Amino acid sequence: MHEHAHDPILVIASLAVALMAGFTGLTLTRGAADMPVPRRKAIVAMASVVLRGGVWSMHFVAMLGLRLPVRFYYDALTTMISALTAILIVGLGLMLMHFGARSTARILVAGLLVGAGIPAMHYIGMSGMRMAIPVFSVAGVAVAVAISIGLSVAAFWLAYAGRDLRNILSGTLVFGVAVFALHFVAMAGTSFVPDPGARGGGPALDNATLAFGVTLAAFLISAAFIMTGVTFNEAAAVAGAGPVAAPVPAPEPPGVAEAPPPAEADPAYRIPYEREGRIRFVGIEDVAAIRAEGHYTVLYFGDSKALCPWSISESARRLPGGDMIRTHRSYIVNRRHVSGFERKKDTGVVFFEDVPAIAKAPVSRARLNAVRDHLGL
Repeated sequence: MHEHAHDPILVIASLAVALMAGFTGLTLTRGAADMPVPRRKAIVAMASVVLRGGVWSMHFVAMLGLRLPVRFYYDALTTMISALTAILIVGLGLMLMHFGARSTARILVAGLLVGAGIPAMHYIGMSGMRMAIPVFSVAGVAVAVAISIGLSVAAFWLAYAGRDLRNILSGTLVFGVAVFALHFVAMAGTSFVPDPGARGGGPALDNATLAFGVTLAAFLISAAFIMTGVTFNEAAAVAGAGPVAAPVPAPEPPGVAEAPPPAEADPAYRIPYEREGRIRFVGIEDVAAIRAEGHYTVLYFGDSKALCPWSISESARRLPGGDMIRTHRSYIVNRRHVSGFERKKDTGVVFFEDVPAIAKAPVSRARLNAVRDHLGL
C-alpha cells in the first residue's frame, strides 16, 4: 500500500478554483428566470459548464498535488466521462431552478442532484488512475457523499433564498467548501495499492498533459470570474435583500419624480415585458417596482417578475411622472404600492407588504430626501 500526501500550495489553489467557479456560475444565472427562454437556456448551459468545469478543475488541481512514491497517470476516456457527468448533473440542477416555479422542493432536489454529482465526478475520475489503484472504504464514501449532499443543499438554499450580494456570496462560500471538503474527506478514506500494469479503455493522460488542461480550464474560470465580478456589485441589491449598504455617491440620471408629467398622461399607460417568447404589456398602476438588470429591467407586479426590454434610464425617461419615483440608480418604485419606509443612517428602504414578488427596495443616499418628500415624510 502506498503512502500519499498533498502539496499544500495546490490544495489552496484548488479551493480558490472552487470558489471562483461557484461565484461565476451563481452570478451568471442571476435574473435568468426572467429572461426569454432561448437566452435563459444559453445562460443555464454556460453556468453548468462553469460550475461543473470548476468542480472538475478543482479535483484535478488537487490531484496534481497528490504525492505518491510511484509515477501514475490517468485514462483519458474515464477522465472525460467524469467531466461530462459533472456538467450533465449540475445542468439538471440549474434547469430545476430556472425553468418552472421556484419552490422549497425544487431547491432541495437541485441540491441533492448537485450534492450527488460531486462525489460521482470524484470517484469516476479517481477510477481512471493507472499504475496506482485507488481503494475506497465504505465509511469514507458514505461520509463524503453525506457531506457533499448536505453542503450542496445548503449552498442552493442560501443562493436561491434571494439573489442579492449576500445570498450569492454565502452560496458561493458553502458551494466551494462542499467541493473542497468532499475531495479531501474522500481522499482521507482512500488508499492506493500498486497496479502491476496499466489497465485502460482509452489513451493515457499523464500529469504534464493534465496540468496543461487544468491550467487552461482554471484560466478560463478566472477570466469569467473577473468579468462577472466587475459588474456584480453595481446590481447587487434585489428584492428581499437585507439592510442596504450606502452606495458611493455618484451622479444619477434625473429621477422620474422630477420630470413633469406629459400634458395628457394616459392613466392606463402600459409597460412592455417578455414572456414565453412574446411581448406582453402590464398597466403602470400594477407595477410595484422596476429594477435594472444590465441593459434591461425587471418588472415586479403582483406575484410575478418579468423582463422588460427598456433599460433603467429609458424607463425613467419614458414613464409618466406622478406615482413613479427613482429611489436608487437601479430602482424605480410606484408609491401606490409602498407600504412602509425605514431610514438606515444615510440610506433607506421602502417596503411592499402586499406585493409577493418583491419585499423591499433600496433608497440611495443621493435620493433619500427626494423619496421622503415624494412619500410625504
